[in-house]
Amino acid sequence: MNTLIPPLSSARPPASLSRIPPSIPPRLVHSFNQQNNSVLSLSADADYIYSGSQSQDVCVWDRHTCTLKTTLKGHTGSVLALECAEDRQWLFSASGDSTIRIWSTTTHRLLYILHPYLETDAGDLFSLIWSPVFQTIYFGCQNTSLQWYRFTPRDQQPGSGTSTPSSRARKAHKFFDSYPQYERRAADIFAVNGTLTPSTSLSSDGEPCVQLAAPVSLPRAVLHVPPENVIDSAHYGYIYCMALLPSNRDGSDDPEPTLKGKTQLVTGSGDETVKLWNCDQAGLTLLHTLECCHGAVLSLTVRGDTVFAGCQDGYVKVWDLETKTLVRTIIVQEGVDVLSLSMLHSDLYTCSANGQMQMWSGTFDCTASWSAHSGIVLSSIVMRCRQSNQFRLVTGGNDDHIKVWEIDPPGLHAGSYDARGTNGLAAVDSQNRVDNMIYALSKFVSIPSISNSSPHQEDCRQAAIWLKKCFNQLGADASLLPTGEGGNPLVLATYRGAQADKRKPRILFYGHYDVISAPSDGWSSDPFALSGRNGYLYGRGVTDNKGPIIAAACAAAELLSKRSLGAELIFLVEGEEEAGSRGFADAVRKNKDLIGPIHAILVSNSTWITEDPPCITYGLRGVVRCSIEIRSHRPDVHSGVEGGAMVEPMLDMVKILATLMDDQRHVLIDGFYDHVRPMTEDEQQLYRLLSVVTQRPASSLSSRWREPSLTVHGIEVSGPRNPTVIPGMVKAQVSIRVVPDQDLETIARSLCQHLQSAFLVLKSPNELKVAIDHKADWWLGSLEDPYFKALENAIRDEWGMDPLRIREGGSIPSIPYLEKEFGCHALHLPMGQSSDQAHLPNERISLTNLRKGKSVIGRFLKSIATYEDDSL
Repeated sequence: MNTLIPPLSSARPPASLSRIPPSIPPRLVHSFNQQNNSVLSLSADADYIYSGSQSQDVCVWDRHTCTLKTTLKGHTGSVLALECAEDRQWLFSASGDSTIRIWSTTTHRLLYILHPYLETDAGDLFSLIWSPVFQTIYFGCQNTSLQWYRFTPRDQQPGSGTSTPSSRARKAHKFFDSYPQYERRAADIFAVNGTLTPSTSLSSDGEPCVQLAAPVSLPRAVLHVPPENVIDSAHYGYIYCMALLPSNRDGSDDPEPTLKGKTQLVTGSGDETVKLWNCDQAGLTLLHTLECCHGAVLSLTVRGDTVFAGCQDGYVKVWDLETKTLVRTIIVQEGVDVLSLSMLHSDLYTCSANGQMQMWSGTFDCTASWSAHSGIVLSSIVMRCRQSNQFRLVTGGNDDHIKVWEIDPPGLHAGSYDARGTNGLAAVDSQNRVDNMIYALSKFVSIPSISNSSPHQEDCRQAAIWLKKCFNQLGADASLLPTGEGGNPLVLATYRGAQADKRKPRILFYGHYDVISAPSDGWSSDPFALSGRNGYLYGRGVTDNKGPIIAAACAAAELLSKRSLGAELIFLVEGEEEAGSRGFADAVRKNKDLIGPIHAILVSNSTWITEDPPCITYGLRGVVRCSIEIRSHRPDVHSGVEGGAMVEPMLDMVKILATLMDDQRHVLIDGFYDHVRPMTEDEQQLYRLLSVVTQRPASSLSSRWREPSLTVHGIEVSGPRNPTVIPGMVKAQVSIRVVPDQDLETIARSLCQHLQSAFLVLKSPNELKVAIDHKADWWLGSLEDPYFKALENAIRDEWGMDPLRIREGGSIPSIPYLEKEFGCHALHLPMGQSSDQAHLPNERISLTNLRKGKSVIGRFLKSIATYEDDSL
């Protein structure tokens, strides 16, 4: 046995693609030498490793003794693909001789020869895969056709008394039934029969060992693919690779494929595309084509609804099949083809043409990189050690070696997450929904879904996948909706409720699964590991907005389990709220029919005005964000040399900013206050009440909630920022908070015009640029809306007191947009308290508030189930 730990290779992916330093590579536990033969293909079962070679043979290696057991002979071309059907104890071998041979894995005798349709016209057979569900072998051909052959049940298999309609009598083949040329004899079926050919290979320690080839015998039947089992021009290039969804490979954590489940075939081709096919008893139907656009697709592997496509020039394209979008491009090593891919749970192993291998985590970080072969790595598989339940990675190269590496599944540790599901969420007792809620929230918080940080883009997608799975386990129909290239998907989930003769009210719950960053400074615990202290749950996103989302989902699930959900609750959860809701409006508009009619919008994305009593929010201010830049036509200069001789951009900036507001903080933009809604007597009375509760002046509350404001956020300069430099460029950021009934577009336009006019007055030689970066409209709820009254009553019944009606000074852009899009009112239920520290260190939420918030939503849904709205 040749055991070693190879040194860590110096070849590493670019730093921008790897946030985790490569670790020690897997340990090499054994090496086999396939003498003077490149290892083109690999497969394995519980007892043997099978390797296909250029020399037309299949070597059978005993996994227990690590010796060559036998050699399967008969192909007349390179063995390009191997596939074990362990349920049948078969081995399929596909070759450049345009045949598939089927061998017994117990006797190693040839059982069948399968010819593609039109036989040799199919050319090389590059790929094949076995479906135990449909008892079908699928294979891809050089002539761009996709073909398949379905085997009958065991008791009716060819050669056991009943022949399939597509099997034919044995006939001579011009390639594998031919005699040596010097004999000048015509081909016949006895050309190679009865011959035992010595096969010499090297053992793992380099010593020669001689094994007899498997006895050559007549196959039970020669089979032919019928014409109806062929898709001509399935691709516009050779079909190099394929995979089944769900995966039935060793190392996969996908659910076991069943006849009742959905089975799909994925194929990759030299035409730079990946195609998705639906599999059923009748055959294959094309579902979708994915354009990889990075050379031929040479390798494929799958996990769940994610497809990994290894391409020429070192690229791996990662596709999300739920939304049919490209979620990541992994650059393994530019210019070096990725010839094989394997997966162990969420870990991806890439094999490259320069002999290098890399291991990638579920978030696409390169966690190991090593030199696996002295030549090209041509093939790889993951196999399970049945007795120890450990795993091995087997690789083959053109250095004539097969290598076996010790690998482990990705570990689950505190704070880690798994996008495959909710890790036993449904196993909690159905009566203990609070435990469900806390457990789910702990998993949700552990995903660092930071939307305004590109290194966390994959974390955001994993959060969406996890949330979809969570919704599914809690009884909803859930899916992902794309938001455009590079955007985080929306999660759409529907709790349908009990059947009823009349149409049910449909409530849209809007939320967001993304969070802002959480620098460790100021945190008393890991921000991405939920921790409980003194009645509060701490972690980034617990109050904004992951806690309320999970509470609402658990409320609907509890009603569903009791058959008490009389209304439909539709979740629309975005992943870009903290980054400006990019792509949200377009995605909602495109999927409006899928979302369906909505009668009220429910939001829970703010806090109470104090620690108690409970509140209900009925208004938000809007916002206009503006960037201002003043630039001279000169670079940064020394103040001792040029001071006083030039018009400084900084002084221009100070002067125009000073024109925006007077000494009484009154905004001086023309017409700014013209349409501000005057305060009513009822509002004045409400502010007096709130002033008593909060111990703050009523005027302070009013100025924060219902009056417009202007803020200068910061000034940036070019140059080294020392006191001797005059910056050649100065930038400033200004925002305006707008209120009812100010017009958003008018305010934005007036701000730009004011700044430009103020600058013209200066007659400065410098250049001014003004740009509106972001706009969000104000929102004011209807206090007379029946849904608002139902929510207010639910809060009162749960807490035993009237909630305070409050407004917020901040903005949530999606609320006014959703109101306009669906033509209904929005409701806002805050679950957090004023001390929750949203966006700050030690973000938290009261456990009591979370539990009661869940209960309030349950009460609200039950109460509106009886509504009879003419619009329903």
